[in-house]
Amino acid sequence: MFLLGTIVNGLLIIVGTLIGKLLTRIPERIKGTVMHGIGLAVIVLGLQMGIKSENFLIVILSLVFGAVIGEYFDLEAKLNNLGDWLEKKVGSNGQGSISQGFVTATLIFVIGAMAIIGALDSGIRGDHDVLYTKAIIDGFTALILTTTLGIGVMFSAIPVMLYQGAIALFATQINNLIPQALLDSFILEMTATGGIMIFAIGLNLAGITKIRVANLLPGILVVAIIVTVMYYFQPYFA
Repeated sequence: MFLLGTIVNGLLIIVGTLIGKLLTRIPERIKGTVMHGIGLAVIVLGLQMGIKSENFLIVILSLVFGAVIGEYFDLEAKLNNLGDWLEKKVGSNGQGSISQGFVTATLIFVIGAMAIIGALDSGIRGDHDVLYTKAIIDGFTALILTTTLGIGVMFSAIPVMLYQGAIALFATQINNLIPQALLDSFILEMTATGGIMIFAIGLNLAGITKIRVANLLPGILVVAIIVTVMYYFQPYFA
C-alpha cells in the first residue's frame, strides 16, 4: 500500500495535536519560552539544511523568483484565509489562532526533503521507513505547537497527506521520466532552499521577525526549473 506512510504521517499529526490539547493548562510564561525554544531549534534545522547546497546561486535565484511569484499571487494571504475559514467553521476557544496554527504547522511539515524522499520511497519501493520517521517527528512537533498555537495545527494533516500522497501516487512515473542524477540534484538544492524557508519559520516562531514564508514556496518549483535547465544544458554552463 503505497499511501501507508503518508496516512500514518497524517494520523500522528492529529494524535500529537489531540495530546497537545490536553496540555493547554500551561502558564503563558512557560508557553512563550517553549515557543522561543522551538523557534531556535527550527532555526538550527533550517541552517543545517541550507548549507547542503552544491550551488548556492540556485538557492538565491529560486528564493528571489519564488518570492516574486508568491507575492504576486499572495499565497500567504490565501493560506491565512483558508485558516480563517476553518476557524469560523470549527470555532476558536481563545487558545491560539486556528489560522496561525494551520499555516505554521503546514509550512513546517510540508517543506523539507523528508516529505519528498519519503513519498518517493513509498511509491517506488514500497518502503515507508522515511515517512514513519517523519511521522514520529511531526507528531511530537504537532504536540508542542498545539500547546501554544492551538487546534489549528491538526488541520495541517490535510495538506501534508495530499502533498505526500500525490508524490507517492506519481512516483513510478517520476522515476521513469526523470534521470536519477537530475532527481538527486533537485532533492539536494530543494533541501537547501527549503532549509532557508525553515530558517525563516524559526525566526517567526521565536518572535524575531515576521517573514511571509508561504510567499517563498514557489521557490521550490523554481529550483526544479533551474536544476532541469542546468542538467540538460550542462555543457553550456561548464
